Amino acid sequence: MATLTQTLGALLERTTIEDHDEILKACNIALRQSKTDLEAQHIKIVALIKTDRYDDALRVLQEGGNQLKKVAQLEHVYVLYKLGQLEEACKLAKEINHNRGARHVEAQSYYRSEGFEEASRLYTELTGSEAAIENEKNDLRINGGAVDAQLEWNQLGHLVQEKKFRRGDLEAFETAYNAACGCIARGELSQGEVLLKRAKDLCILLDDLPEGDKEAELLPIGVQQVYVLSRLGKVEQAETLASEISIDEIPDLSTRQVAQVNKLVAISSSSNPYLAHRLFHSLVPLPVTHKFFQFQADWKNQCQMVLDLQSSKYTSVTNATAKALANNPSPTASANLNTISVINAAAHAQNQLGKWGLKAMLPLLDQRPNDVGLIATIVQLYILTNNQGSAITVMEAFLKRLEASKIAKDQDIRFAPGLVAVLVSLYSIQGRKLCIISELAKAASYWRHKSKPCPTLLRTAGISLLASQTSEDLATAGEIFDSLYVQDPRDSIAISGYVAAYATTDADKTTSKVEKLTPVARLVADLDTDSLEQAGVPQIISTSIGLKRKGLGDEQTISAKKRVRISRRPKAYNPMKPADPERWLPLKDRSSYRPKGKKGKQKAVASTQGGVSEQGSEALHMVTGGAPKAMNGVISGPSKPKKKKPKK
Repeated sequence: MATLTQTLGALLERTTIEDHDEILKACNIALRQSKTDLEAQHIKIVALIKTDRYDDALRVLQEGGNQLKKVAQLEHVYVLYKLGQLEEACKLAKEINHNRGARHVEAQSYYRSEGFEEASRLYTELTGSEAAIENEKNDLRINGGAVDAQLEWNQLGHLVQEKKFRRGDLEAFETAYNAACGCIARGELSQGEVLLKRAKDLCILLDDLPEGDKEAELLPIGVQQVYVLSRLGKVEQAETLASEISIDEIPDLSTRQVAQVNKLVAISSSSNPYLAHRLFHSLVPLPVTHKFFQFQADWKNQCQMVLDLQSSKYTSVTNATAKALANNPSPTASANLNTISVINAAAHAQNQLGKWGLKAMLPLLDQRPNDVGLIATIVQLYILTNNQGSAITVMEAFLKRLEASKIAKDQDIRFAPGLVAVLVSLYSIQGRKLCIISELAKAASYWRHKSKPCPTLLRTAGISLLASQTSEDLATAGEIFDSLYVQDPRDSIAISGYVAAYATTDADKTTSKVEKLTPVARLVADLDTDSLEQAGVPQIISTSIGLKRKGLGDEQTISAKKRVRISRRPKAYNPMKPADPERWLPLKDRSSYRPKGKKGKQKAVASTQGGVSEQGSEALHMVTGGAPKAMNGVISGPSKPKKKKPKK
């Protein structure tokens, strides 16, 4: 037994890290002599992992029994992680104490199983402790950035400690790519586009990375760029970049399918949607080890429904979305369910907009009165038809229904920052400033007492309350900015708002905060007051012309000239020659009409065209002051001939 172990050890000393197949052969020879050799079994498991034979490694672990599993605990957890058995991998990793490698595998297992909160906690603990191996800090920063991006995608952005990217994130393409994904998840698409370009440039400039590995790293960056360009409306650039990506060369199967779907969606918007629909349904299902994250699976499902809508498959989309909505009661804050609700409304309206779309969607409001996606769609259509009043009515009625609910979750949705922003935007269109202040104040008072407040909403509410200049509103604004300052003492907006709120009512409270603000002398140091005074106050000249209604004034209304189609213009049309003002009259009634023939000329003389009739002569005399002879105050008409007496 000792001789075999020594022989195996001597063989391993002579091998390099690339001789994994030779190591397996030596292990097999040793195990033929002694099947219970734990060292040989352990070495064989490591060699199988190095050659990506995870199924064989798990089989060896199971055949070796509990004793081998205790010796190779870390390898066992890693094999389960690579085979997609994530729950079991997390469970076994927790049992391994004082092992940084186990903590790394545990964090990765939580990451793949979408336990992003636990993964973030583990990476924070590993970052705070001393690194065990070289470049571990760099790996932790890369993996931590990936977890932060996933938290943003899953609406858990409040758990991200630093939302703004640091200068160190721009030094490596991995960190720049993760920072770009975080920006994209937050909707900061322009910033994400810049960071993706930075990540691509850094990857191209790497000298120590082989060309094959470099191409493999550049492909996911390009796929993400296609998505961002499509979202920004740069469709032509997205199509050009999508055609340059070699999809079949992408090693990761999930990333490859994302690239395929992005390309199909880009093609369907400009060419044949039926062809894109057929190609989409020909995609191969992904294995368990390469499955999508949940937000990616939801996104793919939404793309499928959109392609069905573009292919006029309204009935199938209606049935599929109705089934998904029936299993999840409304209202809900889920972005996926609300998007499905929008697609359901579009299917009922058969992609019609304006009044026709509203006519199909308003009956759905009676069936689903608290559906956030449906409400948002109806409000948007009212805005497109320039009917802001109806949009506000629908929105206010929906929020009142939520206020009357006794369910705590409904109250969170009632004061959701997105819905509050929609109502405030509608109020601002009509200039209802008091309604804006009231709505923001109610939302701020609700979220101030929550464990997860929305800083952006609180800042907006505080700033609006400062504009009212009433003592109660100023006090409320001071409390809001004080709570923001407690959350983040470096928040300059919170400090400035706190000082502005109490400057006129209680100046003693602002003493400690004023010292943290930038001095006024420093702010105006670069200003030239003399040049500003000489320049004067600029006057804004309004370019809009006020139009008066008919009958309200003497000013003539200005009407836009109607452009005449070329097909409706006469053959000899000359734009420089004025049109005949009598062109709408019949030919015989025009002043230029000259009859032909003897009878026509006689008829023209007898007609009123150009002449004066007897009745016209009477009217002429009445206008000019003359009158026929009158007897006893009665105007006499033409004399009638006396009738002759009949003969007897």
